[in-house]
Amino acid sequence: MECSDLNTRTKGRPREFDPDVALAAALRVFWQQGYEGASLAMLTEAMGIAKPSLYSCFGNKEALFKQALDLYEREKLAYIGAAIEAPTARGVAERLLRGAVDTHANAQDPQGCMGVMSMIGCKSEDASIRDHVIERRKSSEAALIRRFERAREEGDLSSSVDPDTLARYIITVIQGMQVRAQAGATRDELEGIVDMFLAVWSSR
Repeated sequence: MECSDLNTRTKGRPREFDPDVALAAALRVFWQQGYEGASLAMLTEAMGIAKPSLYSCFGNKEALFKQALDLYEREKLAYIGAAIEAPTARGVAERLLRGAVDTHANAQDPQGCMGVMSMIGCKSEDASIRDHVIERRKSSEAALIRRFERAREEGDLSSSVDPDTLARYIITVIQGMQVRAQAGATRDELEGIVDMFLAVWSSR
């Protein structure tokens, strides 16, 4: 699919642009700035299009953000689905933690988590964005809880371990690492946190 730049300064047919490329550019802006910090001027400049073209092809800023979040989840958070398929509960935890480090502390992408940044930066008038991000996170949390429930039923987790609390504990560790990555923590520092978490798990 292609969209037209409705604000082209040349006469004749408006130039076409690739919406996938434009959306990827918008994703980086939202990832770096959060929802509130990403102005329309920043977005259109990064996407290489004019505001009328943004509205025509993607809808308003909120709609663009949700599409960028879809892309972020498909490309950057695919490790979550792979982690849940690990054969053991400890393997699930390790894949999640290592995947979070790979995604949120690499040199090619913005540091930290796009969703966390957008939730923290949202004002009251943007509460719908915060709520939308939270709802998306709930589905991942629910899948992780179900996986740990299965692990307990199979004897892979002690019957004394609460799957809900374990899932939320791991998510909290990941979110903490995401914030630390945004604050400049090195990959080695984050890997050290993962190693410590797994060492504690093994010593139980």
